[in-house]
Amino acid sequence: MKGKVCVFGSFNLDVVAVMRRFPLPGESLTAHHSMMGAGGKGANQATAALRAGARVHYIGKVGNDDFGLFARRHLEKTGFDAITLFTCKEKPTGNALIYVAGDDAENMISVYPGANTTVTAAEVTRCQPTVAAADILLVQLENNLSAIQRMIDNARASGTFVILNPAPWQKVSDALLAKVDLLTPNSTEATQLSGVTVTDFDSARRAAAVLHRKGARQVIITLGIAGALLSTPAEQQRIPLFPAQPRDTTGAGDAFNGALAARLASGDDLPQAARFAAAFASLCVERAGAADSMPSYAEALARLQAHPECLVEPIESITA
Repeated sequence: MKGKVCVFGSFNLDVVAVMRRFPLPGESLTAHHSMMGAGGKGANQATAALRAGARVHYIGKVGNDDFGLFARRHLEKTGFDAITLFTCKEKPTGNALIYVAGDDAENMISVYPGANTTVTAAEVTRCQPTVAAADILLVQLENNLSAIQRMIDNARASGTFVILNPAPWQKVSDALLAKVDLLTPNSTEATQLSGVTVTDFDSARRAAAVLHRKGARQVIITLGIAGALLSTPAEQQRIPLFPAQPRDTTGAGDAFNGALAARLASGDDLPQAARFAAAFASLCVERAGAADSMPSYAEALARLQAHPECLVEPIESITA
């Protein structure tokens, strides 16, 4: 039985330039490929959750402009169970400029959030029944913090499991962290949240300990090519990196979070869900784009089965 995932988050129009290397300040470089498409962490993660097998209700906000019209048309054909898309008359639809460069397909992103940061208290209240009906609420930090906080409060009041992907960075209170069931920062965000510079697995463990003291119940810190750390107050485990040939890492974190939410909603335990999410994300980086690059549940399952050696390991079994 498919679980229900409610994703509240941003929609952006993405403009992507693929480069041999990143330009220096003041330098103009010719891209060897460019594309435009749907993005935004909310829409990306909702799409990932859908492709990973969940029933998804996406909640977002766009401008009263051509990009907003594009958003509506795109979202309506994606296949979500339901969509709640508010419209802002004062600000345009969010957009992002993305550079992808080098053999490792690393990215640099500049985001103008636009309408994403104008979600009102009344709009959040209208979404309360949707949040209450979901197994999982998945949120990020690409909307105004007041709306995110209210959405999390509604989920807590309804007993809905809350996942917060703290990206892009906004300063959040320890009180908010204490309301979240699962926190999923990358190494940069974990550094900003904890004050511990995260560069490897050991420093991620120290950062996770700080986050637990701040109130975070369960934490997954994604570490790029080092895999990820799964940490609870009782134990820490290493989530494997699945072999991949990276082409574009832009949507990797969104793929991981969406797939993680989908599998938790379906009843998987956290280590199982995290392993599936890692396999799912490894397929995403082999494709260009963000929302349009999300693989299917069947493809992720096949990658899992092709790499039985990629296991979630208890910390005691990890050698230096």
